[in-house]
Amino acid sequence: MTAPSPPVSVIMPVLNEERHLAEAVRSVLAQDYAGEMEIVVAVGPSRDGTLEVAEQIVATDPRVTLVENPTGRTPDGLNAALSVARHEIIVRMDGHGELSPGYIDRAVRVMRETGAANVGGVMAAEGQTDFERAVALAMRSRLGLGSARFHVGGPSGPAETVFLGVFQRDWLRRVGGYDSTYSRAQDWEMNWRIRQMGGVVWFDPELEVTYRPRPDFEALARQYFTTGQWRRRVMKQHPASVNARYLAPPVALLAVAAGTVGGLVWRPALLAPLSYAAAITVGGLAMGARRGPSVAARVPAVLATMHMSWGAGFLRGTKGD
Repeated sequence: MTAPSPPVSVIMPVLNEERHLAEAVRSVLAQDYAGEMEIVVAVGPSRDGTLEVAEQIVATDPRVTLVENPTGRTPDGLNAALSVARHEIIVRMDGHGELSPGYIDRAVRVMRETGAANVGGVMAAEGQTDFERAVALAMRSRLGLGSARFHVGGPSGPAETVFLGVFQRDWLRRVGGYDSTYSRAQDWEMNWRIRQMGGVVWFDPELEVTYRPRPDFEALARQYFTTGQWRRRVMKQHPASVNARYLAPPVALLAVAAGTVGGLVWRPALLAPLSYAAAITVGGLAMGARRGPSVAARVPAVLATMHMSWGAGFLRGTKGD
């Protein structure tokens, strides 16, 4: 007979997460879950006090274990944590997120009801400063990152991907775990392999993980540049995964750049960059209006940073593209 609440292993790769790690772990330990639970934290060579925070957590709760991740890369940390995780249900977690109450219990129930290989939900971006609140608004809007359900919500059912996720470990074995060549987009890429092998990735809008956005424009630009780079790698390795949503940022960047340069000799060409600027200004101010003028004023620049950085990263690609 199947246990009503089977044991779960929560795997968490962390690097430079001194600011958020304690609350991320706390959100897991606070889960009202009847089954056994362990947390395996894979710590990379951080420049801040992440290791010290992690060691303090381990000293106070025997459910938490540390493993080393010498490279600091996310897929290596995930695979290192998987190598020592003891249970057959794997909960993927980040060091700058917080699980919503009842997340693990609901995910396990949905997994049993659907037979899905991976169950997950919404990347619920929430900022703590005005800049971070502007980023959160952009991330959760169609104008920011398109219509993906794990960003903007939607009906439950099969999906391309979900945020983080709760896995049947057997499916991780079948696909060979996370591809260590991917510095970013390793979740999306592995979900693609799962689906190609006949597994179901199931989206449930009731499952939310709070996500803490980057704190400034430099960090945001760097994040989306590398995201664009690795999205191109996914498309190169899996050509059938190409869709309009991921091509929109590089197309927008090329249109803005071409229109700006072309406008020097033919004024009508300026219509492209001016139309883009008008769209993100009007849309951004409208999105941020309810959060006050300080947040609203930042949203258009945040949108432009996300779009243009993603587009530039996509066009640049990774080494070897």
